[in-house]
Amino acid sequence: MAALASSLHVPVLLPAVLAAAEGAERAVDATLGDGGHTAALLGAGLEVLGIDRDPDALAVTSGRLAHSRLRTLLAPYHSAAALSAVRDFKPGFVLMDLGVSSRQLDAEDRGFTFRPGAPLNMRMSSSGPTAADFLNEADEAELAQVFADYGDERQARRLAREVTRRRDHRSFAVSDDLVNAIRAVLGPRAGPPDFARLFQAVRIAVNEELPGLEHALPAMRDALLPGGRLAVISYHSGEDRVVKHAFREWGRPCICPPRQPICTCRGHALGRVEPKKPILPDAAEIAANPRARSARLRGFVVGNAG
Repeated sequence: MAALASSLHVPVLLPAVLAAAEGAERAVDATLGDGGHTAALLGAGLEVLGIDRDPDALAVTSGRLAHSRLRTLLAPYHSAAALSAVRDFKPGFVLMDLGVSSRQLDAEDRGFTFRPGAPLNMRMSSSGPTAADFLNEADEAELAQVFADYGDERQARRLAREVTRRRDHRSFAVSDDLVNAIRAVLGPRAGPPDFARLFQAVRIAVNEELPGLEHALPAMRDALLPGGRLAVISYHSGEDRVVKHAFREWGRPCICPPRQPICTCRGHALGRVEPKKPILPDAAEIAANPRARSARLRGFVVGNAG
């Protein structure tokens, strides 16, 4: 049990996750990462399907948490392979923790950090375009949309223009290139919170995280047994908006399209939002794990069980 509980990454909102999983026999951890949540679910007696798109994370965690009740799959959680595996698994609980693991953040070669000299990688898998590719190839309009929508940046158009101006002289390759572009637009007061917010925006774009989330949410819901629970931990306003909107729509007494003149769903909600308000980390958790400060957990119960 002690071996299972150890983790390279401190699991966020763990008591709330375990409470949501109570009563389930099978759980899906759709973002296995370093396995902190899965270790606790195994410790609580559940059978777990752990999914991750990062081959390094999957190899390390599979070996560290080797257990007869754990099976793993290398795939993005929104892929056809992952969603098929989840359906076949017939879970009573699904967890989606949308954050980047501490191991990924701290590994400079993965390029999630704005520490000086880090490569602009940011890929959660081992293939596909990097952050440098995105910054060097996206047009100004796409850059501006990413900085505005994913980074909540008021100066998104100016920043996009600055990126395109700079790359005409030298391609973006390391963290300093993006940091310097941000400083040029936001001024000398720009600091780590701004860098973190805008680097996160680029990461979300590189990994196509929001389209993947929008695709996966209803499929995860449909894979759950009646009365099963879907829990999503988000760290960014864009992610949270997607989850909040989906859960609210699913809980409506009529789920027909808004412009459909006649109700054909017979007034059956797909389930209920539970808890009604998102669960946030308390001061003690934030003090112990500062990376948890922006986390919020939303939950949805499928069907009318309970």
